[in-house]
Amino acid sequence: MNHPLSRDPIAEAQRNWERQGWEPTAAPMAAITAIMRTQQILLLRIENVLKPFGLKFARYELLALLGFSKLGKLPMNKASALLQVHPTSVTNAVDRLEESGFVLRSPQPTDGRATLIELTPAGRSVVKRATAALNEEIFSQSGFGTDDVHTLIDVLGRFRSHSGDF
Repeated sequence: MNHPLSRDPIAEAQRNWERQGWEPTAAPMAAITAIMRTQQILLLRIENVLKPFGLKFARYELLALLGFSKLGKLPMNKASALLQVHPTSVTNAVDRLEESGFVLRSPQPTDGRATLIELTPAGRSVVKRATAALNEEIFSQSGFGTDDVHTLIDVLGRFRSHSGDF
């Protein structure tokens, strides 16, 4: 079990940056480092909730995406684009999900070069249960206040937009 540190190492890094004369970049460095550390903390929490379902977050995201699609299936290239990950990552996730019986792969009827990923009944069941667990254990208890959540959505959304993410 990890024990909390007695002081914030990111704040200390910011002070070190300032002492080195890098004041203009000290606060942005601290903000970026804090975002990355927060991502690690949240991912660990999420992975712990998903572990009993035999899922990693990337695989859960793919199952959830398929669950939201009208027919429970999507072309692999479209799933890759919507998840904003490399096609190889989707292929690896599909391999694991197929081994678990959560998805099936089939040729796309209108384009023999493309592959469809389809949610199986077992996949639909596991994503429903995993989503309920995430809603209960993570999203409803995020650790962020309501105002903070809206501020984060706004700030990070603007950053992503300016970065060409959408």
